Amino acid sequence: MKRGFFQPRSLVAGLIVVGLAGCGGNQDALHPASGAERSIADLWWVMLIGSAIGFGSVLFLLVLGWRRRGRKTSPPSNAKLETTLVVTLGVGIPVVVLLSLFVYSDVFVMRSTAAPTPGSTRMTIDVIGHDWWWEVRYPGTPVVTANEIHIPVGSAVNVVGTTADVIHSFWVPQLNRKIDLIPGRTNRVLLEADRPGRFRGQCSEFCGLQHAHMAVLVIAEPRARFRAWLANQEKPARPPATGEERLGLRLFQTQACAGCHTIRGTTARGTIGPDLTHLASRGTLAALTLPNTPAALRSWITDPDHAKPGVKMPALPLTGSQLDALTAYLGSLR
Repeated sequence: MKRGFFQPRSLVAGLIVVGLAGCGGNQDALHPASGAERSIADLWWVMLIGSAIGFGSVLFLLVLGWRRRGRKTSPPSNAKLETTLVVTLGVGIPVVVLLSLFVYSDVFVMRSTAAPTPGSTRMTIDVIGHDWWWEVRYPGTPVVTANEIHIPVGSAVNVVGTTADVIHSFWVPQLNRKIDLIPGRTNRVLLEADRPGRFRGQCSEFCGLQHAHMAVLVIAEPRARFRAWLANQEKPARPPATGEERLGLRLFQTQACAGCHTIRGTTARGTIGPDLTHLASRGTLAALTLPNTPAALRSWITDPDHAKPGVKMPALPLTGSQLDALTAYLGSLR
């Protein structure tokens, strides 16, 4: 370790960098896009301002005491008054402040972020955590997608979270609090966006090697656009239109792909990996790790471990023409 790494100047610079790392972007909890998250952000500001005032008061008294050090003092003339001040400032005010914060958080925050009860919303979405991706189901429809959650703006959505393996934690900072996904249990959280947008979420419970690359995107869109998206997702995969795409479908069904993935409308019924029925309609691959482009898709098929070391998807030993055909077919699944 280099000498001077923990010098005060380096420490201050590090704290500034860490602080700025949490500012801005579409994963900023202090730029809420829902009523529930707005109450959380308000509580954060209230606690920050209150703690800053308290810290400043203590610091002022410490500085005042340090400046008056060494001075001779006479015996206290009114010990009872001074004892009252110490008890009031040291015990009474902290108790009042903490009690006020408790009441404020219970009335204005915890109630607005409470888990929705079954049937309390018109829409429910099932989210299942996997190593290391998110499965998303829309009950009452055949729609199954991965890593991208579409919701209509202004609608309360009951997200029911479970896990298929280890403990995960579902958190979309701009929309609400996080919920832990624990084996054998079901947790719920309300998602309700008050404006259109794309809100990035993250698994916030360490779940293994690719925990940092287990992201999710919530896409809030106008109702008409959401209904159009859902109607398209309900359809089975369209038949291949070209000879190259037909070869790609044949390769998908005869290679290892069909053992792990489902494509509705074909014989592929795998349940280990994401449903790929409308893969091309998604913006990313591998839980937001890669953009969904032909080049990235080709790279992901040939060497998934390069993008996400430890991922369970095997590399396929395909020739160049076979890879072109498989990529063409998957790229047509809109």
